[in-house]
Amino acid sequence: MILLVLIASVLIAGVTIYQYREQSKDYHQNRLERKEEQILQSISYVLKETTYPPTAENLEAIFKDEIYKIADVQNVPFNIYDLEGTLVRSSRPSFEVDSISNCLDALVLNNLKSSSNKRYVEKKTAAGDNYQASYTYINDPKFKPIGIVNLPYFEDNSFSNMELREFLFRLGGVYLLMLLSAIILAYFISKYITRSLQTISDKMNQTDLTKRNEKILIENPSEEIGKLVDSYNGMIDELEESAVKLARSEREQAWREMAKQVAHEIKNPLTPLRLTVQSFERKFDPADPKAETKVKEFSKTLIQQIDTMSNIASAFSNFANMPAQQNETLNVVKIVKLALDIFNEDYIHFISDEKEIIAKLDRTQLIRVVTNLIKNAIQAVPEVESPRILVTVASEDEQVKIMVADNGVGIADEFKDKIFEPKFTTKSSGMGLGLGMVKNIVENYNGTINFTSQVDKGTVFTVKFPKG
Repeated sequence: MILLVLIASVLIAGVTIYQYREQSKDYHQNRLERKEEQILQSISYVLKETTYPPTAENLEAIFKDEIYKIADVQNVPFNIYDLEGTLVRSSRPSFEVDSISNCLDALVLNNLKSSSNKRYVEKKTAAGDNYQASYTYINDPKFKPIGIVNLPYFEDNSFSNMELREFLFRLGGVYLLMLLSAIILAYFISKYITRSLQTISDKMNQTDLTKRNEKILIENPSEEIGKLVDSYNGMIDELEESAVKLARSEREQAWREMAKQVAHEIKNPLTPLRLTVQSFERKFDPADPKAETKVKEFSKTLIQQIDTMSNIASAFSNFANMPAQQNETLNVVKIVKLALDIFNEDYIHFISDEKEIIAKLDRTQLIRVVTNLIKNAIQAVPEVESPRILVTVASEDEQVKIMVADNGVGIADEFKDKIFEPKFTTKSSGMGLGLGMVKNIVENYNGTINFTSQVDKGTVFTVKFPKG
C-alpha cells in the first residue's frame, strides 16, 4: 500500500511536469504563429496601401517608417530581409541593429526554399532560455515572393515554472498526508491480518515434544487460516501419538539393552565359577592331608564370585531406582569435603576460595556425583608416576561449579561421544554405569556436565548446578 502511494506520487509528479512542458511548448508555438500571422497581415496591408511598386528593390523604402508602426502595434520586434538573405530593415533601434545578423545563413535560405509551406522555424538556446526565430516569405499582391520576414521569439517560462512549483508543492503536501495515512492504515491492517498468524507462530514456538501441547482455537478464521490451524492441530495429534509410541519403544529398547547388559555382566563371573566347581570336583581327594586348606580356598573363590554378582546387581539397582530428590539448603564446600573423606589416597587435593557456597541440593545425590567422579579419576591414574587429582569448588554467577581434574591416561577421541552412555566403559571391570548416573542426577537439577581430555595428559570434568 505504501509502495503504491509512493509510485503513484512519483508518476503523477512526472506526468505533471511533462504536461506543463508540453503545454508551454504548444503555447509558445501557437503564440509565435499568431504573431507571425498578424505581422504578415500588417505587411500585406502596407504593400496594398503604399505608393511604391511592391518589389524587392522598394522594400527598404516601403517599410522605412512603417516597420516601426507595425512593431509598435503588434508589440514584437521583427526584421525584413531580401530574397538573398541581406538585411533590409529592422524594427529595433539603431544601436541594437549591429547585434542582428546582416545576412542569413545559407542553411536558413535552403530550408525555407525546401519547406512545403514556405516557412522555417529555427530553434536555439541563448542565455539559458529557449529561442525561436521564424522565417516566412513576403508576397506581393500577386503572391510572388519579394522578401523574407524574420520574427525572433524568446520563450518566457517564468510564470509557468512558478505555477508548476506551486502545483507540485501542493501535490507533495497531499501525497505526504496520503503517505502517512497509508502507513497508519497499513500498520493496523497488517496487525489485523497477521493476528491469527501470530497466534499460530506463538503456538508453534511453544511446541514441545516432551509434553502435551495445546491446540489452536481461533474464532471465525478465514479459509486459509482455518486450513493452517487444522493442519497444526492435526500435527499435534500425530505428535502425541508418535510421542507415546516413541516413549514405549524407548522403554522397551532400554529394558532390552539393560537385560543384555545384566546377562552379560552375570555371565562373566559364572564362567570362572563353573570352571572352579568342575576343577574342584575332579581333583578333590578327601584323603588328601591338605583337603581342608583346598576346601577353604575353593569357598573363598566361590564367595568372591558371588560378591561380584551381588555388586553387579546392586549397581544396576542403584542406576534404575534413583531416589527422589530431597532438596535442602546446604553448604556445597562442606559436603564435597565430606565426600572426599572416604578416600585415603594422598594425591587427592581439594581447593576452594570460598568457605561457604549455599545451594539447594540433595545431600546424598551430591555426594554420589562427587564420589563417582573421584573413583573415575583414581582409576585413570594407577600407571602415572606422580598421580594427582584436584577437586575445586567455586561460585559462578548463579551457579555452583565443581571440577575434578586428573593427570591420568585421558580419554581417546573415539570414546568421547559415548562416555555418558549407561553401558559404556573402557575399563576391564565394572558396568559403566557411574557417569550415566552422574549425568542423570545433574540434568535432573537443570545443571550441566562436560569434560575436556587429552590422551596421556589427563581429564577435567566440570559440573554446574543452579543455586536456586
